[in-house]
Amino acid sequence: MSRAAQQAALEAQAARWIDQLLAGRPYDPPPGPQAQRVLAWIETSLLPRLRQTPDEIRNLLAGLDGCYVPSGPAGAPTRGRPEVLPTGRNFYSVDMRAIPTETAWDLGRRAAEVFVERYTQDHGDYPRTLALSVWGTATMRTGGDDIAEALALLGVQPVWEGPARRVVDFEILPVTVLGRPRVDVTLRISGFFRDAFPHLIDLFDQAVQAVADLAEAPDLNPLAQQVTQETQAGLTQGHSPDQAQREATLRVFGSKPGAYGAGLQGLIEAQNWETDQDLARAYLNWSSYAYGRGVDGRPAPEAFQRRLTDLDVVLHNQDNREHDLLDSDDYYQFQGGLAVAVRALTGANPHLYFGDHSQVSNLKVHTLGQELRRVYRSRVINPKWIAAMQGHGYKGAFELAATVDYLFAYDVTSHCGAGFMYEGVAQAYLFDPVVRAFVQQNNPWALRDMAERLLEAHQRQRWPEADPELLHALRELVLHAEAEIETRTV
Repeated sequence: MSRAAQQAALEAQAARWIDQLLAGRPYDPPPGPQAQRVLAWIETSLLPRLRQTPDEIRNLLAGLDGCYVPSGPAGAPTRGRPEVLPTGRNFYSVDMRAIPTETAWDLGRRAAEVFVERYTQDHGDYPRTLALSVWGTATMRTGGDDIAEALALLGVQPVWEGPARRVVDFEILPVTVLGRPRVDVTLRISGFFRDAFPHLIDLFDQAVQAVADLAEAPDLNPLAQQVTQETQAGLTQGHSPDQAQREATLRVFGSKPGAYGAGLQGLIEAQNWETDQDLARAYLNWSSYAYGRGVDGRPAPEAFQRRLTDLDVVLHNQDNREHDLLDSDDYYQFQGGLAVAVRALTGANPHLYFGDHSQVSNLKVHTLGQELRRVYRSRVINPKWIAAMQGHGYKGAFELAATVDYLFAYDVTSHCGAGFMYEGVAQAYLFDPVVRAFVQQNNPWALRDMAERLLEAHQRQRWPEADPELLHALRELVLHAEAEIETRTV
């Protein structure tokens, strides 16, 4: 029996034991000692916590009424954090001085190795430059997986001290220990990360400057090579040595202080753009604020554009499977925004990768195109998910429309979508008679918006092969939806 077949058989047996546990029946066949311990833990610890999740509504109402809400830790239950359950508590965060945790460093180090291996397999060479999105919510859930991976790619390891294992310094790992060249990493941080983790910004900034000062061969330390070149260019432009060095080492960028997001959502929702240049301009205007020692939110558009012009890879990681990249506008705004900005500046798409850290013992890296196809097949056109949305009335129809919006937005920013995806959502959401009737009855605005978005995908050449008859049907659908909306607003 193959390893995959063995794993499938074990998972099937585990599912049967869980069914028997929930039904109160004896285990058949009897589990071994190790499986028995796990089942006992599920029965005595995990299951009671799960059965308390209805408290979420009660706690929400208590909070709205100004009453006490019990506290609990933050995190993702699917990432080995069962103590997060039950949900609906007033969660507290982590000891920020201990981030990245030693566990997060171990995962980040392995994630860097997996990414470098995947990239070299795809391209036959090591990555030189990379941009990574880092979010505050993910950092709280994981203890700093993303920042740990960024440090590992640079070849820098945190130093922990004391019983609390707080990060007090970092050490530079020799290239001989890394077994590969260093990677020049640029971070695009979220507004929440900027607000919650300023010490991590400083840690990464200091690590960048330390690596830039190393006397290593250019092919082993592209960061030092780039900083040297840009420092010399700054000196010839009349900058002081300190100013030229500071500009050359900027590697952390985000929105201006007090602002959040990446500036693309409103533009795409309103269809208020024509070319990549329009999207890139909005993204750059929103994201060109540098962070680090002495530059806390200073506008640095030229420095940011230099980083993007020299970029090989745009990477985004996901730490759990409780949501996916078509669940939120943040994914396309951050990764797609970086992609469209690079494309507008250089004329070519960067290499786009998506890190799957949901199983800490089995880290994976996919191309963004592969990840979009996985989500498309596993959720977007999955009849079970579509049927589940029909149990939520207006909001369920809204979720269908939002999925179409996010698919389109990711495609126009990253160019990683495909025409068959638009065809698939048209057939599953708009031309399936049951689903169409559900949306029309509960949310005709969503029906109109989905049809208009699919027509826009064709008009913008993201779906050029669309069947003319299907396009005609979509136009008719827009008219029918408008008529339905008018009857409800009169």
